[in-house]
Amino acid sequence: MFKNRDIISMADFSREEIDHILDVAEMVEKNPTDYNNLLNNKIMALLFFEPSTRTRMSFESAMYRFGGKCIDLGPIDASSLKKGESFTDTIKVVSRYADLMVIRHPADGVARYVSEIVDIPIINGGDGTGQHPTQTLLDLFTLKKENKLERVNIGIVGDLKYSRTVHSLVYALTLYDVEMTFIYPPSLRLPDGIIEYLVKNKIKYKECNDIEEVIEDIDVLYVTRIQQERFPDVSEYYAVSDSYKITKNLLESKAKDDLILLHPLPKKNEIEKELDETHYAKYFLQVEYGIYVRMALLGLIMGAFE
Repeated sequence: MFKNRDIISMADFSREEIDHILDVAEMVEKNPTDYNNLLNNKIMALLFFEPSTRTRMSFESAMYRFGGKCIDLGPIDASSLKKGESFTDTIKVVSRYADLMVIRHPADGVARYVSEIVDIPIINGGDGTGQHPTQTLLDLFTLKKENKLERVNIGIVGDLKYSRTVHSLVYALTLYDVEMTFIYPPSLRLPDGIIEYLVKNKIKYKECNDIEEVIEDIDVLYVTRIQQERFPDVSEYYAVSDSYKITKNLLESKAKDDLILLHPLPKKNEIEKELDETHYAKYFLQVEYGIYVRMALLGLIMGAFE
């Protein structure tokens, strides 16, 4: 099902396939040291053309925990791209050094393109405003662990236009029995293509601009950063940059007591720091779960798990 498979978009997955990945991640989480030498003869290549902390380091951590090795293209200025080598040639060269490649790039569709020109499996570590499938898988794993993956209302707040984590998550959640509530500044609505997909598939969702109108009905609040780097005009960013701030007072006074607060990170000012130590906050737990999900994916793609 997964051996040598590319992981490019959540739209490529069935519910059965996602659930299988989450089941394998849970198996690994329970006894991670049982798999210390699972990939001890495998090499993973990392090609990150955008900054990253969690995605890059959690993939490295996952590979090292399996006994595998990592090679890293490193800064662009330190590679042959600086000498004028084409992107395509660089990709083809690096693919000869590794068994699997993780790529992040600022342009939409690059991961798909790379998967078509090399013979090793490709994992999309985030492509522009497109998709971030492994982030979505760890988000779903967090929801599963918190018993919030069925018959819940999931509020998605912030930058819905440019956030690839949101785009991936929305596609995946259409496969589950959830209601989605989209909360965003008027200029940052979900792309038309995703809205059309929801309508075509008769997915239940609600849209609003004021979080206080809907917070009482929300079970999961998924908050996103307004992504300055995606805006074509910086003045458009500053017009919406402080649109939302989730405060401890808001949650304690109006939200359900068992609401959970998620964030793909990095976060800036959209979540009050005082919330970090409350029972609502699960975003640092998401980070930990990301290791097990990426371990599961690496094991499945390399054929070490069925």
